[in-house]
Amino acid sequence: MSDRLSVFKTYKLYVGGKFPRSESGRVYEVTDSKDNWLANAPLSSRKDARDAVVAARKAFGGWSGTTAYNRGQVLYRVAEMLEGRREQFTREVADAEGLSKSKAAAVVDATVDRWVWYAGWTDKIAQVTGGANPVAGPYFNLSSPEPTGVVAVVAPQESSFLGLVSVVAPVIATGNTAVVIASEKAPLPALSLGEVLATSDVPGGVVNVLSGRTAELAAPLAAHQDVNAIDLAGADEALAKELEMAAADNLKRVLRPQPVDYFETPGIDRMTAFLETKTVWHPTGSLGAGGSSY
Repeated sequence: MSDRLSVFKTYKLYVGGKFPRSESGRVYEVTDSKDNWLANAPLSSRKDARDAVVAARKAFGGWSGTTAYNRGQVLYRVAEMLEGRREQFTREVADAEGLSKSKAAAVVDATVDRWVWYAGWTDKIAQVTGGANPVAGPYFNLSSPEPTGVVAVVAPQESSFLGLVSVVAPVIATGNTAVVIASEKAPLPALSLGEVLATSDVPGGVVNVLSGRTAELAAPLAAHQDVNAIDLAGADEALAKELEMAAADNLKRVLRPQPVDYFETPGIDRMTAFLETKTVWHPTGSLGAGGSSY
């Protein structure tokens, strides 16, 4: 009989491509659906939130400047890495959401497929949302989508993995960077996702994952002057109202919480919610039967 002791996993934040503990050193207990202890998760502070915004802003230039095709390759790589850790995530999702092993496996499979779905959209969304506009004059008028910037994401509380990926993937697929607040009661799948992102060619700072009290972390992010948008998917009605008011200070884009079946195939709404449109006018010159005057 072996006397070997199991090595318990230490869950950490994922900020700027690194795995720090909370700046405050605080942790909180995470339990399963039957109130059994699973792990201690970092209890992030406002300082951790500000550090995550700094990392996201630093990464934005490089990520938004990457070709859409290359971003798709990176997202597909995330799906590959998740597939390889399917058993681990099945176990974590089962514990987090009180699901049977078969139902948790179905959630993980749907999550991997969701990454692939958004990976395929990276170089197609511009064709759907941009284009040439008809104008009454001798001009070319062209519109093209551009990422908004740094997006704060309040991840869904109940759907700790599929819901999480369903709100994070569209943000980064379009060239934004993200600061994610994981589900307060079930943060472990999100913290493990950080480990996958770190080994999937996703540049450090593109996705930053925080765990802790949702309201405590969301408030400073909603009011932060260097955050350009916020997704309130995991906020309740009262908190969403407070955050929306704070976000108005620097005219953040706000995506309010709404009932969603995350198993359904998503549309493009979550991608277009965090895109700006740049329109360029250019004179055509005198075009006639004889051709261009250039």
